[in-house]
Amino acid sequence: MEQEGRSLEDMHMLLYRAYHAQTNYLRPRMARLGLGPGQPKLLAYLAVHGTSTQHEMAAFFEVDDAAISRMLDLLRQAGLIRTARGEDRRTKTVELTATGHGALAAWDNVCDEEQDAMLAGLSAEERKTLAGLLERIHSNLAAANAPQPQAAQPAPRTTAPREARDE
Repeated sequence: MEQEGRSLEDMHMLLYRAYHAQTNYLRPRMARLGLGPGQPKLLAYLAVHGTSTQHEMAAFFEVDDAAISRMLDLLRQAGLIRTARGEDRRTKTVELTATGHGALAAWDNVCDEEQDAMLAGLSAEERKTLAGLLERIHSNLAAANAPQPQAAQPAPRTTAPREARDE
């Protein structure tokens, strides 16, 4: 019989605890910059990808469009992004403002400091290995979460089974 409570020391718990330690480091620094949870990643996405749609960002971060919409509303109110009508009435495009670029530069500095603290004592080779392993973990979980194709259903019978037919 497997040990009850083993999940307290398994891989998911190690990742969970590392994530929360990172969150505890970053959130107060994020707040000092006037940013809320999830907002810095949207600024970074826009800096790298340029003008984008809400749907493109939601797909990249694997979250629903509504969550992105809420974050974008707050970023727009803060003057960090601007939105414009897209190709159709239902689509808006989003881009960084000069203020948004400034906030992202400050955030990138925070992330540089966080990465130095997080990876202290790891060699360049260990850092490269860790990055590769985390990418594989993400790929594995993304594949496990992907919708599975429906199994082909047998075609409906067009005739009654032989034993049920009148002979």
